[in-house]
Amino acid sequence: MASLYFTYSAMNAGKSTSLLQVAHNYEERDQHVLLLTPSIDDRAGHGRIASRLGIDREALAFSNTTDLAALIEARHQRKHIDCVLIDEAQFLTETQVWQLTEVVDRVDIPVMCYGIRSDAFGKAFPGSAVLLAVADKLAEMKTICFCGRKATMNLRIDAEGNAVKAGDQIAIGGNDRYISCCRKHWKERLGL
Repeated sequence: MASLYFTYSAMNAGKSTSLLQVAHNYEERDQHVLLLTPSIDDRAGHGRIASRLGIDREALAFSNTTDLAALIEARHQRKHIDCVLIDEAQFLTETQVWQLTEVVDRVDIPVMCYGIRSDAFGKAFPGSAVLLAVADKLAEMKTICFCGRKATMNLRIDAEGNAVKAGDQIAIGGNDRYISCCRKHWKERLGL
């Protein structure tokens, strides 16, 4: 029986690396995976999943209006899919998460989502909130703050390294725009 998985962490914990390793493991056993990534995140190029370690793969890009259940089922009918892997799952809409439950429950394909829980201001991403509520299996990947504690927060910074205290929930960026840190240091930097 298939399951819906959500692997989450602060930024820079190796989620994309883990996703690519899982894809490799499936394919090494002659099984077929479908890799999906939100089109809004094009840091590695449109339709690419990239790890900070330097490995990357082509993936199918989707928008916030894509019906993921219909897309996955259509692909599955053309070529059997053994597992669906989704990078940057925080950008899923609530509706898309429920569509993924249909893929798991009705089509019986496991779906593994990788993403962050909250934005730079401590608010849950809508897709992550629903995944935390309905996923069959949750796993936290760990990374560390500069102080050595577990990093659970994502601090957005400007070009001078100052904390950004307000703004849009979604601002695509990497190490140049975000620092993973513990809650204590996140609050200190934001003046909370």
